[in-house]
This record gives sequence, structure tokens and C-alpha cells, in this order.
Amino acid sequence: MTFDLFVIPFFGGLIFLLVVLFIKYSRWIALIDRSGRRKIGYGLFSLQIFPATWEVFLESLLHRRMWKQNKLLGYMHMSFAFGWLLLILLGNLESRIYSGGHLNPPYYPIFLKFFVHDKRVLPFELNTLPGFFRFIMDFVLLYILSGLVLAFFKRIHSRWFGMKNTSRHNRFDQWAITCLWLIFPLRLLAESLTASIYGGGGFLTNSVGDTLAMILPAAVTPGMAYVAWWAYSSALGIFFITLPWSRYMHIPTEVVMIYLKHFGVKSGKHLNSFSEIEMRACPKCGVCIDVCQMKDAGAVGSTPAYFVRSLRMKEGNSLLNNNCMLCGRCKEVCPVQIDLLDLRIASRNLENQSIDKPFSYLPADVPDSKGINVLYFAGCMGHLTPSVKKAMVSIMDAANVKYKFLDQDGSVCCGRPLMMAGMFEAARSLMEKNRQAIHASGARILVTSCPICYKIFNEEYKLFGVEVLHHSQYLLRLVEAGSLWINHSGLSVVYHDPCELGRGSEVYKEPRKLLKRVAKLIPIEQERENALCCGGSIGDLALNQDQRNIIRDAALDVLLEPKPDFLVTACPLCKKTFSSAGTAKVIDIAELVAQQLEKADNLIEETVEESIL
Repeated sequence: MTFDLFVIPFFGGLIFLLVVLFIKYSRWIALIDRSGRRKIGYGLFSLQIFPATWEVFLESLLHRRMWKQNKLLGYMHMSFAFGWLLLILLGNLESRIYSGGHLNPPYYPIFLKFFVHDKRVLPFELNTLPGFFRFIMDFVLLYILSGLVLAFFKRIHSRWFGMKNTSRHNRFDQWAITCLWLIFPLRLLAESLTASIYGGGGFLTNSVGDTLAMILPAAVTPGMAYVAWWAYSSALGIFFITLPWSRYMHIPTEVVMIYLKHFGVKSGKHLNSFSEIEMRACPKCGVCIDVCQMKDAGAVGSTPAYFVRSLRMKEGNSLLNNNCMLCGRCKEVCPVQIDLLDLRIASRNLENQSIDKPFSYLPADVPDSKGINVLYFAGCMGHLTPSVKKAMVSIMDAANVKYKFLDQDGSVCCGRPLMMAGMFEAARSLMEKNRQAIHASGARILVTSCPICYKIFNEEYKLFGVEVLHHSQYLLRLVEAGSLWINHSGLSVVYHDPCELGRGSEVYKEPRKLLKRVAKLIPIEQERENALCCGGSIGDLALNQDQRNIIRDAALDVLLEPKPDFLVTACPLCKKTFSSAGTAKVIDIAELVAQQLEKADNLIEETVEESIL
């Protein structure tokens, strides 16, 4: 016998799921632009298929990033994903043994113990192939059930799993998760009852079946076993039917997203069909909620998980789009690596298209800069925090640097704030004015004190022949070349990684190397990729000052815990924000270096090597 009516819920649900997935993915990929589709075509037959497959194995099955977050959390997710795959693969191999190597219907391996009643074996009889498979299939089932137990405890006490917050579920989520929690216990029950009646179970199913026969002998009947098989099949079928509209749509969609990313397909600055794939790949696990500082300000509803859900359901609104600091903490911990910042900016572009007007009327301000090698751009926040600008001037003068200001008396903005607001046309017109001035200057190095400016100059301007450096990088270069002599202050300092410099541009090493030259650097837990936003971010267009102060004060509590002499940052905006609290001595890294300049004139190089400047 290879068919029974009870397989219909499973088989019908599986067919339904495959049809829905085929329609959805075909539509999304068809809507990708011609360039993207060409990349997919090339990618399928390129070597990129191998690293993409490896990432699918590491992230979709083993959940490597979840392991990094918390070992219990990683084990729990891996037991479901990798365990279920093993159950399917090994079940297919086992069914081939009993069918003599023939192809079987898709439901046959899933319900093999219903169709095949083999003789009873000892619990650990491994000397025969059927005995081995009985053992290994029971072991994998036990492995999955252990993850189910952890999932139950996570619902009771999520803090054990390193999570203070979890996301809310919609109706389809609730149906899907209920069925998922029932699938494997029902399989255990069905196989155990069948093993108790007919034999052929493994160490787990035989033991559970015999125990049920002793405790509830009336329940161990062919009729009850048949009911259990129906329940198991129905749970699978309902799970498959609800999956495309639940959080578990991320399971197949994450795989598709990983391959497309490796083939070079991106969402970019506008919402498109790949953005839809990214949204559907979100597991709504809630990991991003824990690290989002918006919840400190009472804006839990604006955290990334709820933003993505609203975007997916087309329920977005102005407050939800704009109430985000774009600090990147969520993107850093996202187990699926969704580009949450691009999604947020692209959604703002839809909202602000009507006011996205270019600044084409502005004249290009070309500095008189003959014979100079370095252009210094203080930026908007540099001019609003003049002590940083003053420190940079004193340092470059001490090192005999041939420099000019790109914005001595103020200039047009770098364009990054407009990009963060989704106003791309306006940003591009400002960028073009600055680009003309930079190239006309003939300088080979552009130095900026603002990480916001550094990021956009480095990534968006395409300044061919001009090296872009943040001032922490440039000052370190001067010191290491012997062009700048500084003393060690003996002060203890904590360094705050600005969002756009650290997570945004991955500049972590240079500021720390420079600081160690002038002070005793105290390491803290919330640094580098885990650094906290100061709360003053220009990326948030909705936070009021009281909310910003709450975020600022919470960050200061962490940063000042080691009681340093100074809190050092490398961003004028961060300095201004932290200083406004009045509870800490805050200094920019350039100011600290300027304070420790070697006073002896004979120690300062008279010339600056061309390779440096």
C-alpha cells in the first residue's frame, strides 16, 4: 500500500505552497530591471553559485549569525531548519531502501512508518541498514523536538536567549506557528503508536509507544494511530497553506535573496521587486528590536521589524518612515542581512518625491588652491562645532601642511542629509557643485571632520584621483610619517564610534591607533559594530528633543561607566550632542591631538612628504 486518504491534507498543502511560491517569485523576478535579470542569468552559470550555496548552508540552515547572537537561540533555529532538512533527506533515502530504489510519491517518505510495518528491533540495533535508519531518524526527530522545547521556554523567558523584546504575531503567524509546534510532536505520536502496534520503531518511537501502552493501553489502537496520522498530515498541510502570508515566508525567500545578492542584484535607493524579496525575507525574529535605541524613546512601533511589516503590508506612514536614526545597529545584527537602511531611505523617497527639487541655481564655489595638496572640508556640523575646525587648523599648521578650505566661510551641504531624507535629485545637484570645486582645486587628498560627509564623499562622489580621508585617518598618517609630533597625555579615555564612521564606513582601526598615541584607551562592550548612537542623528526626521535626550543619556550611562577622564568621539555632531548633557567631558579626537602637540619647534618636520600630502 502506497496511498491513503489521510495524505491529502499534506499533499494538497504542498502543491498549493509550490504554486504560490512559483507565482510570487516569477512575478518578483520578472519585475526586476533588465540589468538585474541579466545578472541573474550570468550568476546562475558563474562561480558565484558556490559561495551563495555555502552562505545558504551557513545562514539558512545552520543559522550562524543567530549563534553569534546567542548560542541557545542559534541552536533552537538550527534544530528546526537543519533538522527538518535532515529528516526529509534521510527519509527519502530510507524510503528508497524499502521500495527497492524506485521513485516514490512526495508523501511516501514523510509517512513511511504508516505504510511499512517492519519487525520490531532492539532500540540500538545498528548492524543492519533498516536498523541504522530507524536509529538515525529517531535521533533527528529527537534533535528537532529539543529545539521545540527551547522555543517553548523562549516564549516564557526570552531573556535566557539574549532577547528582551519579541515581535507581535498576526493571524497567519499564529496559525503557522501553532501548526509548526504541532508537526513534530504529532509525528512522534503517530510513529510511536504505530510502532507499539506493529513494531518497526526506533529507540525513541519504540520507547514512547511502549510507555503509552503501559500508561494508556486503551489509546494504543489502530484507530488512534490512524487519527494521529491524520492530525500530523493536517498540521503539515495547514502550515504550508499559511506559510506564504506568515513570518515563515522568510524560509524559502531568504534562500532566493542570498542567491540574488551574490549575483549582484540590489534594491538600491528606490523600492523595487528586489525590495519586496528583502521584505519577505524578514523573519520578524525581533533581534533588531533589542538593539534599536528607538525603544528607549518610547518608539517601539518604529523599530525595524514593525517598519518592514508595515512596508510589506503597504501600511507605511510618514511617522514610521521618518522615525529612525539610520544608525545601522539593526542592519549589523539582522540574521538575514536585509539592507534595512536602504529600505527606509527608499520609502522616504516615495514620500518626498514632490519636494525633491535640484539646487541647480547654486554657483560652484571653486577655492583658490594653486600649489596645495590637501582640501579640508569642515562641513555643516564642523562649522557649528568650531572647536573641531580650530583644532584641525592648528594641527595642519604645525605639520606644515599645504592645505586650503573647501568651505572656509561655509559652503553647500555635502548632500548626505538630503539622501537620508530620500531626496536624491536635490542631493545630486549639491554633490555636483562640490565635485566641480574639488576637481578644480587640483588637490589629491580631501579631508573631512564629519563622518556624514566622509561617507558620502567616499561612496557617492566618484572622485577619481582624489583620496578621501576622515580626519582621524589623516592625523594618524601624519603621526606615523613623522610629520606630526605629539605627547602622551596619560589621560584615560573611552572612544565612541560615530555611526557613519564605524558601522557606516567600517573605520575602526585608525582612530584607536591614534588615540593610543596620546591617551590610555579603555575598551568597552558597546563599541565598534555595537556602538551606540548619540541620539543627535540627522537621519531621524521625527524625534523631538526630549526623546533625543533620553537616547543620549542612555548612551552616556554606558560610555561613562568606566569613569574616563574624557569621552572622545570623532564626529562634531556626536560631540555637540553629548556635550549638551553637561555630565561629561567630551572632546573630539582632533582636539585631543591638538592639545598634545609637541612644543619644540625643532621636532616638527619642515617639509611634508609628497606621498603623505
